[in-house]
Amino acid sequence: MEQQEITTPGPVLDQKGAIAPGYSRRAVRTYRRAEIRAPFYRIKEWDFYQASDGEKCIQFTYGHASYAGQVGVMLFDFQKGERIADISRLLALPFGRLHLPESAEEDSDVRYEKNGMLLRFKTQGDTRYLSFVTQDFEAELTLMRKNPNSIVVNVPFAESPTAFYYNQKINCMSACGYAKYKDKTYYFGEDAFGLLDWGRGVWPFHNEWYWSNGTGLLGDKLFGFNLGMGFGDTRAATENCLFYAGGFSKLGRVHFLLDKNDYMRPWLLRDEEGRLDLTLKPSYDRTTRTKALWVNNCCHQMFGRFYGTAVWEDGTVLHIDGLPAFAEHAVNNW
Repeated sequence: MEQQEITTPGPVLDQKGAIAPGYSRRAVRTYRRAEIRAPFYRIKEWDFYQASDGEKCIQFTYGHASYAGQVGVMLFDFQKGERIADISRLLALPFGRLHLPESAEEDSDVRYEKNGMLLRFKTQGDTRYLSFVTQDFEAELTLMRKNPNSIVVNVPFAESPTAFYYNQKINCMSACGYAKYKDKTYYFGEDAFGLLDWGRGVWPFHNEWYWSNGTGLLGDKLFGFNLGMGFGDTRAATENCLFYAGGFSKLGRVHFLLDKNDYMRPWLLRDEEGRLDLTLKPSYDRTTRTKALWVNNCCHQMFGRFYGTAVWEDGTVLHIDGLPAFAEHAVNNW
């Protein structure tokens, strides 16, 4: 498929609130919440961070679907299949009061501090400082970007000319720090890597997507991938790509083949051009369900190890043998 790469600066949305479809490697276009022309109760914004190694994972969530928001942290051991801590607070009717940044790459300082809970995301250049503190739990992590490329997608939806998905995912970040729950401390060190999923948009009420992301070492070189389907009209660009040794390689459409009656069975991820052949062997199903007001969401995020091959755009075959990562299937009414 032919994809449209965006290289010239400008606004994400035009004067009518419509998005120009395509992808970029950094945040080339400028997002302004005030330029959205859809009803305020359809706007969705989130910052989601994840850091994981070969055994455990910590996730930080701060965002809203306008009429329902969430601030929280989750810590789990996907090797043992153990959820260690799951601390979350629902925010009723936030309507944009979270003051999330309008860029994933500019310096920013996001804070939530209320009723004994503190969450902070601080960005300075290529370094991000994450912290979360509440009763019985505290975490401090530092993520450092190791690849200048990311994947940014500008995606429309067929349902409405003012519906859109503007998303940036940053892979290949080193992660170091700790999380302490009750009397035990969990450390993240040299084998831990971080991810940012930064989303802004106006979505249809019902949506179903598939997403997979991972970072790890192939020999002595840092490798990562981002794969997805179901995120609106992707005829102009997918979010599928590879990261390797500081570089970036674009992929076309990718299909997720899985057994929805048994998510623990292997998942097959294949592209249409013969460049991707991955198998996920799951070890842990991090299932989340959210029901609040009009929100009714369910997501199976499957952690395990990936095996197979990915072909770089110059024909180099990259062999993936047991890379710890995840793939998910989500059905949302929000």
